[in-house]
Amino acid sequence: MSLWIVATLFAASVQALRFLLQKRLAVSGLTPAASTFARFVYAPVVIAAGLAIWTLGTDTALPHVGVGFWPYALAGGISQILATMCVVALFAYRNFAVGIAFSKVTVLMTVATGFIVLGETVTVLDLLAMAIGFLGVVVLSVPVDGGWQVLNRGSLLGLASGAFFSVSAVGYRGASLVVESEQPILRAAVTLMLVTLAQALMLGAWLLWRDRTGLVAVFTRWRATMLVGLTSMAGSICWFTAYTLQTAAYVNAVGQVELILSLMISWLVLGERFSRRELWAMALVSCSVVGLILLQA
Repeated sequence: MSLWIVATLFAASVQALRFLLQKRLAVSGLTPAASTFARFVYAPVVIAAGLAIWTLGTDTALPHVGVGFWPYALAGGISQILATMCVVALFAYRNFAVGIAFSKVTVLMTVATGFIVLGETVTVLDLLAMAIGFLGVVVLSVPVDGGWQVLNRGSLLGLASGAFFSVSAVGYRGASLVVESEQPILRAAVTLMLVTLAQALMLGAWLLWRDRTGLVAVFTRWRATMLVGLTSMAGSICWFTAYTLQTAAYVNAVGQVELILSLMISWLVLGERFSRRELWAMALVSCSVVGLILLQA
């Protein structure tokens, strides 16, 4: 199995756990912005320490960041902040697994964004598999109490998160490609360190201006928020490694396996239940993921 698939599967697994932790923070009263800040604030220091140990241990310098890095990195970083806030806010409208499913509308959007920005394409069969997953997400837009209300507040938050995640994925791939190193994990680590530092500074400044109570809570409740940060960092290094090795659309498509894990978490940990329609929709997304893995094998 290709390294990018292994990295994506691990990243999706860790991300499902991280969203559970973020949901608990949101339910406990932390605002979406503060909960998102917890994801970024601890990562730069930890990654910088790891890179410092690597440079001292190997007696080599960090790779040079090429021209064009920051436009890609900032576009990806800002989009990821907005996408994560949308997902956290979405938890108030739909249950945990359905909220994650809505965020997976990003796959087809990433195909379009990757083609427009980087000129990257996918095969017809792969696009068909992605479309099956997209159909599942469309079915999930129907509220549990019935009625085809595609433009309800929950679906709009989900679509917004998908759009932002698609820009984020392509931005991160573009940024990692201009880091001058032959080692994908090193390129991913350098990109992640710089991006999370920028994200922490931007979101921290926003909270200082608009939500000082939430900013203070992130640090006073460090036991819970640090878990969010550590799981986010572990997942992100794998996402960035996968984006370095493969087109963002394929990475995000395989990453839909997170939906299956979220369903298990919802059922076993949170005690949430689903309608038959929602289970069928999640099955479509699952088929999409399995099909893509088989096509890439």
